[in-house]
Amino acid sequence: MLCNLSDLRNKEVINVCNGSKLGYVDDIEMDMEKCCIVALIVYGRERFFGFFGKNEDFIIPVKEIVLIGEDTILIKSENR
Repeated sequence: MLCNLSDLRNKEVINVCNGSKLGYVDDIEMDMEKCCIVALIVYGRERFFGFFGKNEDFIIPVKEIVLIGEDTILIKSENR
C-alpha cells in the first residue's frame, strides 16, 4: 500500500494498549540519508483555547506502529 503525507494526515492515531485517541498525524520525521520515515508526529492539543498553552507533542517511532488502516493508525505504546 502506498501512502503519502496528505493521506497520513487524515488518519487518526489510536493506542491499542489503552484505547486512547492521540489525534491526527501532523508531521513526519525522516532520515534523509536512508530515505525512510523515522517517526510520526502528532501535535499536542491546546488547553482551554490555547490560553494555557498546549500538551506535549507525541513523537511516535515507526517501531511502535502496529497497523496503518484506511482511517486509523494503530500504535502500541505503554507510556502514552
